[in-house]
Amino acid sequence: MERIDGKLFKEMLRSGMNNLANNQARIDALNVFPVPDGDTGTNMSLTFTNGVKEALKCPEDSVGAIAKVLSRGLLMGARGNSGVITSQIFRGFYQAVDDLDTIDAMQLASALVNGSRVAYKAVMRPVEGTILTVIREAADYTYAYTATDDITDCTLVMEKMVEESKISLDTTPDLLPVLKEVGVVDSGGAGLLAILEGMTLALQGKPVELEQSSAAAGESAQAKVEGGEGEFGFCTEFILQLSSRGMKNFSEAKFKDELAAIGNSIVCVQDDDLVKVHVHTLEPATAVRMGKRQGRFVKLKVENMSDQHDEIITREKEEAQELASEHKKYGLIAVAAGEGIQKMFKELRVDIVISGGQTMNPSTEDFISAIEKLNCDHILVFPNNSNIVMAAQQAATVMEDKDVHVLPAKTIPQGLSACVMFNPDASLEDNIADMEEAIANVKTGEVTYAIKDTTYEGLPIKAGQYMGILGKAIVDAKEDMMTVTKDLLKKMIDEDSELVTLIYGENAMKEQADELADFVASFSDAEVEVYNGKQPVYSFLIGVE
Repeated sequence: MERIDGKLFKEMLRSGMNNLANNQARIDALNVFPVPDGDTGTNMSLTFTNGVKEALKCPEDSVGAIAKVLSRGLLMGARGNSGVITSQIFRGFYQAVDDLDTIDAMQLASALVNGSRVAYKAVMRPVEGTILTVIREAADYTYAYTATDDITDCTLVMEKMVEESKISLDTTPDLLPVLKEVGVVDSGGAGLLAILEGMTLALQGKPVELEQSSAAAGESAQAKVEGGEGEFGFCTEFILQLSSRGMKNFSEAKFKDELAAIGNSIVCVQDDDLVKVHVHTLEPATAVRMGKRQGRFVKLKVENMSDQHDEIITREKEEAQELASEHKKYGLIAVAAGEGIQKMFKELRVDIVISGGQTMNPSTEDFISAIEKLNCDHILVFPNNSNIVMAAQQAATVMEDKDVHVLPAKTIPQGLSACVMFNPDASLEDNIADMEEAIANVKTGEVTYAIKDTTYEGLPIKAGQYMGILGKAIVDAKEDMMTVTKDLLKKMIDEDSELVTLIYGENAMKEQADELADFVASFSDAEVEVYNGKQPVYSFLIGVE
């Protein structure tokens, strides 16, 4: 294949998208931290799906035009650091082929190199042993091979790209010790390899189709990026304790296939004898009967999304009209999951709270949409998660006509502390300085559960155990949630600590939070403030100042 035209390029993109979706769960499982989060495979799949679906709609036949639409779609849909880097790789690719109707082998190799260069520039402190290493090494070796051997076959170029990506991916544990300790390769690099493999198979005449077991995930991803309208049905969630018969016969894949016949947005996860199920369906009773065949319900919830959707749309329209009509000096945007935490930010003068966090990273477009709603001289954004910062920064770059500043808040306690320091009457410079100082002075602790067996910096961790996380490090893992939380508090609080903010989540109770407050009082003079954050995933979020 000496030249790639627009039709073939679209087929390559579709095949890459499907291959990534088919491997999404496997890539998610490469996550070093055993925490239940959005994960790399999910973020990259959502990002790439958003871009490819836009590219497939492009009416033009030129590779340059299609790549431009792809780049824009990826940029708007980028979620998580891996998603943002992926969008930058294909932004660089587009820049190299912008004015080309078709591309030859050398132009293809050059575009891949440019994708690598643009991605590196987008990251403030590039880390080797990541997706950046994989794209750089693979693209550079592929370019040298294409130029030195005078390669004219585009298929050979992509085959070489896949070969070199595999070699580079296999060496990532040698560059990042934490990967070697856990026994995995870099998840972002694995996601990129899945895309490249899919694109190459299309060139070979063997395009990848979406596997049935991935169809539900694909449908869910599509729903998230397209925000479709029409029947919303019922959000049906339950946790099953499998019967002895269920333990013997239950299959995640088969159960997902059954659920796919009556709904979408399907999640089905088994952990020993417990199965958690989530499905959007017009037939909730059928879903419940399907679950009942497998065991007994530990938890069951059915909510009418049509009613919820109408209420949300009406409320959002009213808020948008109010925000747009009022011109202010400052506008504040924060990211948070949990009704209680969202309320806390609202009470601290935050105008818009984007729903999201560890379990679902907002896209660049989510930030742009929020920014566009504000009629302000200066807009301050609090990502409140390290995996969300790049998407927020990308949105700020896109919104050139707005003065947007992304604050370095990477945790909920940091974001709350920064908002406490916000003064609507102070200058922009003073506000930013005060808020950055507040962020720097906050220690953050988190208590959540492990989703897999692993070892982190010598600490053995078993699936289902509670983990105490201090900053970016897992410092404790035990069966008892309260023991882990108390141990974490002892590590966080010292003689200089003045304020402890304790936010309990969905799977914790106020009585437990009050017990922890009393525990702090038994060994420290620090003031303790307790809040019901209603956040998912994290039993407790702790801030110490």
